[in-house]
Amino acid sequence: MKLTDNFDARRLRPREPRRWRSRFGMLLALLLIIFGALLTLAGAASLLGIKQFDGMMLEAEMAIASLLLGLFLLWIGLFIRRGIRRRLYGPSGISLSPRLGKKR
Repeated sequence: MKLTDNFDARRLRPREPRRWRSRFGMLLALLLIIFGALLTLAGAASLLGIKQFDGMMLEAEMAIASLLLGLFLLWIGLFIRRGIRRRLYGPSGISLSPRLGKKR
């Protein structure tokens, strides 16, 4: 069989998914992580009584709420980021049977 000039091997391979959605998701997860860390630090600083900034002291209930909300946002951001990274860098080729990988 003679190959012609218009043969393109890239047509035989499946197209890779677009990466803009995963990049947007990673950006959202990063913003959640940063905001959660800042809220956690502000709540912990208010609970510990650190008076570095004049108007930043919160009441005890607000400091606890800020601390818990910050930890929750931090956890959600890490969970989203981990899921997206798992999808991005997951298996991208041949899936071998576990039996074939065993040593005899």
